[in-house]
Amino acid sequence: MQIDTEQLRQLIQTVANQIITHADELTALDQAIGDGDHGLNMQRGFLAVIAELDKIAVLPLPQALQAIGTTLVMRVGGASGPLYGTLFMAAGKALPPQPTRQETITAFGAAVEAVKARGKSEAGQKTMLDVLVPVHAALTEGRSARSAAAGAATSTVPMKALRGRASFLGDRSIGHMDPGARSSQLIIESVLDVLEGRS
Repeated sequence: MQIDTEQLRQLIQTVANQIITHADELTALDQAIGDGDHGLNMQRGFLAVIAELDKIAVLPLPQALQAIGTTLVMRVGGASGPLYGTLFMAAGKALPPQPTRQETITAFGAAVEAVKARGKSEAGQKTMLDVLVPVHAALTEGRSARSAAAGAATSTVPMKALRGRASFLGDRSIGHMDPGARSSQLIIESVLDVLEGRS
């Protein structure tokens, strides 16, 4: 999987634009079961990434991902900053500069495991992991990651939250999509849009 500077720039720009565009939706989802700041926090983080785009896009892919992760940790509030920062930094740490498809899937798996460890969470607890884990499984098994992401985000609606601010609501968290799952879906779809030539 050869990613040059221009494609890396497009990847970063597309992901950031998708999150920024959907900030109000993410905020509304978080208002239902959380602090109500997920959209604004994610928007702030990716605006900061865009501000550093010229510097980040010229880095080798592993270093670029780590730079994005560091920026998100520093600029995104709440739990999302450390968790998304960990996802990008761990992926960058595990990737070679020009990864094969299998090396990319392996690195993504390592990043998902790092998020589990950072959040002390597992799939099934109504978090971003409920999208990340099924997407990794789909990639490993050769299934559609796009379909897996969409279906997994929707599957968080009937779940009872067991982690994060939403867990304080107990049964009242049932019936709402997890905002972290939705933002994970948006990021994955954006990456696929670029890699599949849809963007």
